[in-house]
Amino acid sequence: MKGRELAGRVVVVTGASSGIGAATAVECGHARMRVVLAARRTARLGAVADGVKAAGGEARVVPTDVADEAAVRALIDGTVAAWGRLDVLVNNAGIGILATVDQTTPAEFERIVRVNYLGGVYGVLAALPHMRRQGAGHIVNVASVVGKRASPFRAAYVASKFALVGFSEALRMELLGSGIHVTCVCPIGTATEFHEVEPNRLGVPGRGGPIQSAEHVARGIVRALRRPRPEVHPYAPARLLFLANVVAPGLVDRLLLRLSPRARAR
Repeated sequence: MKGRELAGRVVVVTGASSGIGAATAVECGHARMRVVLAARRTARLGAVADGVKAAGGEARVVPTDVADEAAVRALIDGTVAAWGRLDVLVNNAGIGILATVDQTTPAEFERIVRVNYLGGVYGVLAALPHMRRQGAGHIVNVASVVGKRASPFRAAYVASKFALVGFSEALRMELLGSGIHVTCVCPIGTATEFHEVEPNRLGVPGRGGPIQSAEHVARGIVRALRRPRPEVHPYAPARLLFLANVVAPGLVDRLLLRLSPRARAR
């Protein structure tokens, strides 16, 4: 898609009530897209919808819990019923927890995987029939740098993002030549409320290391819509971490442990 071709395209953004999701929705508005905003916090979605409209786009608000497969299918099918097509799906909804493995309950592992990973799977399964019928579409899965290289004290979150990265790679290969693109986005820490609202069992600040803005990530996502690419790394130096992990994973283990929230608090 060239820049001018984004105008009028229909995009669904999950987790759109704040952070990367809200910034992406507004950036899509700047591209004159028609944006469907999905999240659980209805009141916040209204404010984001106003931002999309002020930027020049159209907006619909659809309160949705992505952990509910039926709700996600209704979101996708309702979008097509309202606007006739679905061009882009941005699977962005995500939750986390700052805790050791043995401080994390089985129910918390299951909830995080259901939201962060299965929520994306539900969206893809609902969207693919529509995109195949159109012969075109773009699926954007917002994972994380820790979906490529784990960090400590976030095992449930890390596992869900590793799953989303692997799912994106497999899906991308299966859809090669279909006209449907798949992009996996791997941000580093982002200046959002994520760490303020996540459960924290360590009793130390969860934020640390390089931080980028949600708007920076959003611009990278919209650039990928204009010119599809398999992966987007909004913080380019992260690629050096992945390379170092291949060569010396033990060394990277020790480095990340020293940079972890628990170590920084000592």
